[in-house]
Amino acid sequence: MRENKLRTFLTGFAVAWGIFMLIILLGSGNGLKNGIMSNFNDRATNMINIWPRHTTMPYKGFKSDRALNFTNDEITILKSHFPQIDKISGYIERQGVVSYKQESGNYNIEGVMPEYKDINNLKIYTDDGRFLNQIDMQQKRKVVVLSKKVADVLFKKENALGKIVSIDSISFQVVGIDTKTANDENGYCYIPHSTAQTIYNRGTGTDNIYLTVKGLYTKDANEDFGKQIQSTLRRILDVNPDDTPAIGLWNQASEYVQTMNIFSTINFFVLFIGLCTLVAGIVGIGNIMVITVKERTREFGIKKALGATPKNILFSILLESVVITTSFGYLGMMLGIGLLELISKALETVGGGGDGKQNVQVFKDPSVDIGIVLLATLILIIAGLVAGYIPARKAVKIKPIEAMRAE
Repeated sequence: MRENKLRTFLTGFAVAWGIFMLIILLGSGNGLKNGIMSNFNDRATNMINIWPRHTTMPYKGFKSDRALNFTNDEITILKSHFPQIDKISGYIERQGVVSYKQESGNYNIEGVMPEYKDINNLKIYTDDGRFLNQIDMQQKRKVVVLSKKVADVLFKKENALGKIVSIDSISFQVVGIDTKTANDENGYCYIPHSTAQTIYNRGTGTDNIYLTVKGLYTKDANEDFGKQIQSTLRRILDVNPDDTPAIGLWNQASEYVQTMNIFSTINFFVLFIGLCTLVAGIVGIGNIMVITVKERTREFGIKKALGATPKNILFSILLESVVITTSFGYLGMMLGIGLLELISKALETVGGGGDGKQNVQVFKDPSVDIGIVLLATLILIIAGLVAGYIPARKAVKIKPIEAMRAE
């Protein structure tokens, strides 16, 4: 190896490059997937949001451009009519001034039901109190769950739990703190849906309906379910069956399934390219080992003339192959992982690839499964052994006098 530095380097470079590119490709694929998937973490991946609009067609004596409204009745009917619905919540949103002592701010006031916590993936740990419950709903309690941003602004270093805050001049007791990062951008205050209906004079009305579904695993199944929901609501609200725009619906469940299918294709493509790069490294090792053995045929003849056995010569070649593939494979692995770590740190510095305002990310945590990397390195080592063994086995069988005559 010392006498043939260039040859050794070229052999090792083929190994290191194959491992390095495999890590970069797999890490980039995972980074893209993690970035897109982090945007789904804001809410449950099987979430559907429904809201009323204006009619665009006359129907049963009603004129077009009629404003539609949802009530608690629609929530009850949907829950009882569709077994696919897992959790459901009404939703009322307002902007309001929230204050505590000398501190105040303008935040989103959201009237929601207890199941909204799971629909929106809110995070409330044991030390941070609780979310709204059915008793709060039934008794129309004036209790509130603050997002962490609101709690930090209003209470500074005080513990917010149990304290009384003013929301549009109405007193509410803080019962919980939501620590979900996504909600820290604007600041949210969650109050019981029934309480919001009362203080905002909504009667039994609600702005939106949020729900999650279960048992729907394909894009088509989720889209069909969304159409059934819209059809049912049009029938309940006396809307023309063909008036599709009258009921707004956003089906994140369908988008999630579609995104997963796209990433399955991307993962396959990335893995295929990575394997091709690995194969190129294996071919490079094979070619160089063949040349190496051919160049050393005279050396083998001299060694055999001095008493070396074929086993000794074969072992020395295989050992050289293992040393080169292992050391350069490790080098390629460290360089690849190191580059991914640098990219990951850089993304953290600039906000994870998001725009900062909408918290949208397209690239995040470009990691790679170390097991796959070690397996690829092992494959290259074995390939190096095979590539060295086949020509070496043939070379050591040559008689010493013939080997020394080799050009």
